[in-house]
Amino acid sequence: MKNLKFLLLPAIALMVAACTAPTQKVAEYPMFWTWLDYRPAMNFDSICALMNETGIDGVMLNAPTPDDYRKAIPIAHKYGIEVYAWLWTMNLEHGRDSIVKAHPEWLSVNRNGESLADHRAYVDYYKFLCPALPEVRAYLKEKVKAYCEVEGLNGIAIDYHRLVDVILPTTLWPRYGIVQDREYPEWDYGYHPAMIQKFRELHGYDPREQEDPSADDKWLQFRCDQITEVANEIAGVVHSYGKKMSASPFPTPAMSRRMVRQDWGKWDLDIVFPMVYHNFYTGDVSFISDCTIDNVKTKNPKTALYCGMMVTNGPAMFDCMDAALNNGAEGIAIFTVGGLRSPEVRARFKAYADSVRALRAQTRINPAATGITTVNTNPFEKPFIMQAIDMHIAAYIGLARSAATSPELKATSWEVIERLSANAFQANTAEEFVNRLQAAPRRAADLQPLAEALAKQPFADIRAGEYTLADEYGATKCYKRVEQNSGVSFDINFYFYGGVISGWSVKPDATSYEKYRKGL
Repeated sequence: MKNLKFLLLPAIALMVAACTAPTQKVAEYPMFWTWLDYRPAMNFDSICALMNETGIDGVMLNAPTPDDYRKAIPIAHKYGIEVYAWLWTMNLEHGRDSIVKAHPEWLSVNRNGESLADHRAYVDYYKFLCPALPEVRAYLKEKVKAYCEVEGLNGIAIDYHRLVDVILPTTLWPRYGIVQDREYPEWDYGYHPAMIQKFRELHGYDPREQEDPSADDKWLQFRCDQITEVANEIAGVVHSYGKKMSASPFPTPAMSRRMVRQDWGKWDLDIVFPMVYHNFYTGDVSFISDCTIDNVKTKNPKTALYCGMMVTNGPAMFDCMDAALNNGAEGIAIFTVGGLRSPEVRARFKAYADSVRALRAQTRINPAATGITTVNTNPFEKPFIMQAIDMHIAAYIGLARSAATSPELKATSWEVIERLSANAFQANTAEEFVNRLQAAPRRAADLQPLAEALAKQPFADIRAGEYTLADEYGATKCYKRVEQNSGVSFDINFYFYGGVISGWSVKPDATSYEKYRKGL
């Protein structure tokens, strides 16, 4: 808790800080949560005991049926853990195949006219529904009712309440072999005939007739509003049962509006758990700070702001929680408690959670400890990002040199080396890059020696030049940078979806990189 300075101050100093920094009253909800998949055969009692020992007092539980919750809830409550039903909404989950077969006309359609009923977007389980259809809305409300009728359930936590990602987080681009520096038709969903008709009735034209539909803010907002309407209809059901309504959306309302058509600042939520998974975006903990600062200002004022983050089995976990709590989050949700594998880390997590609860009990407020209310959008003032970019440049040069000099790699085609290293370029640190290289073959034992050879000396010494702005469009700023030792030119892009630094990418210029490789 090295950065959570206000935890270490005397009570009087805390009260002074509370009076001089922006504050908000906090709600009566658990402070530390986890998402968790539930299966009937699991030993849920032992998992609840682990959560209790770790300081987790709330769980968003995804179980196959309402009856599974009836079994799980008494166990969780025995340990003082509140249970929210973690339900996928716009994207089908349990019973997916049968619903697609029975109602293919419910599935979302992209700008190319392709329906998810028979088309794949990224992964097989992406089966998003069209929010404009009354039948879809009725189906979702009946689904939610079945869970709300479970006695003892504290609330509902909706997830996947959005459209397909028109923009994926940048670290996932190498996984799918794509670049999404702008909105492309194959990933741009919400073009179901029912959506088009409803929009035409409201605005008098077909958005597909625009030269660039992605630039039509009315069309963007309309799709966001359809998702919002369904969220608020679900909230009406949840609240009618006297239960709490929460959601797990993308990092900020402005980011999610552009990336997945979620305008969640307008949703009628009691709690929001934005998924501020910094390692998916910039890799920099400052991403958590930036998003939380923005969320304090743009969330629904009636909604308690938490921060969802990927679990880290080490000290970085506490840096992440500091970044959220120091900038206005009222609590934390982790994905997922099972990732806290080390007993030492779990014990430290428990001590951290207890100290935060003690502070909350004393002050009844949520101090904005840093006092910072403006997001820093200058990537050159983010040391972690700058170091990660240099690491990627060193990795590209190092891979070329290894391919030319390593006995194990000399006879290997460059295509194989690119395939083996693609996953590693999702990494933000040198250690993670090497670990991903070594793990690349997994199911192909014959490639393991090649992966080990790549991992021996993956980085070259570099002398990178200055950044030169080459282009700027939409949320993208494009820079050029030449590595002086090799002469390879690199394209370095920064992405600013939602007014925060939401990602970056590094790619060698194909011509100069090939010239360098062939000259070795």
